[in-house]
Amino acid sequence: MKFKAIIELMRPKQWIKNSFVFAAIIFSGKFFNLELLKLNIIAFILFCLTSSCIYVLNDLVDIEKDKIHPEKRNRPLASGRVSKRDAIVLDFILLATIFYCSINFININILFVYLIYIVMNILYSFKLKNIVIIDVMIITLGFVLRVESGSVATGVTISPWLILCTTLLSLFLALNKRKSEIVTLKEKSNKHRIILEEYSIELLDKMLGIVTPSILMAYCLYTFSSIQSQKMMFTIPFVLYGIFRYQYLMDKKNIGGKPEDVFTKDMPFLINIILWILLVMLIIYVEM
Repeated sequence: MKFKAIIELMRPKQWIKNSFVFAAIIFSGKFFNLELLKLNIIAFILFCLTSSCIYVLNDLVDIEKDKIHPEKRNRPLASGRVSKRDAIVLDFILLATIFYCSINFININILFVYLIYIVMNILYSFKLKNIVIIDVMIITLGFVLRVESGSVATGVTISPWLILCTTLLSLFLALNKRKSEIVTLKEKSNKHRIILEEYSIELLDKMLGIVTPSILMAYCLYTFSSIQSQKMMFTIPFVLYGIFRYQYLMDKKNIGGKPEDVFTKDMPFLINIILWILLVMLIIYVEM
């Protein structure tokens, strides 16, 4: 039972976000290079451990605030199923594993990426999460580092347009996360997260009104200039549907605050993502 709670504390459901680690190898056309793919898989696993290290730290820092959250109060630390001591020991084990495996199975450069992510999120946990706009930009940078880790691990480069798409998409997710927190917590929102006092639904909608079309524009410009094939333009409708569907889920069902819930609870969105991936793979790897 305790082991199950410890695994839950690492939030494996959120590891789906780390799939951004595969962006570089997929869009470079080298996904079926087994040696590079092996390195990329290791990088993915290590980023999962790195993000879990931060999730545990966040839960330790926010344990009292999580106790008043309608959902987060059921987390292992807030509910008392895992002690603070066990959580601290787990964090040290994760950190040691990241150091050892990065140096011995990939290279020291990938370790620097993980360390930047860890330091950035430690600063976020203790200070930056309380600075308006900076808080969502830190979340955004976390996704960019995921993409960069895949590039560093495999030695392949990624288009600047895709970096821009990643930046805008992750900003879109972060803004929706803040909006979902305000909607869910209502008058208790500032007690759970102080920074929510600085946001409002109206302000977040204005920000999303800038970010949302920018995602589509950046992706379109990427497909128009793609070195793989201009047939990448055929994937634009799937991106457009995905954005619209996510906004629908956010506004009508309030599940857009957790990307992992969208993947596990909404079949149309999941099917759309699978079809987009298959079409991208077909265009890049199969002569058409």
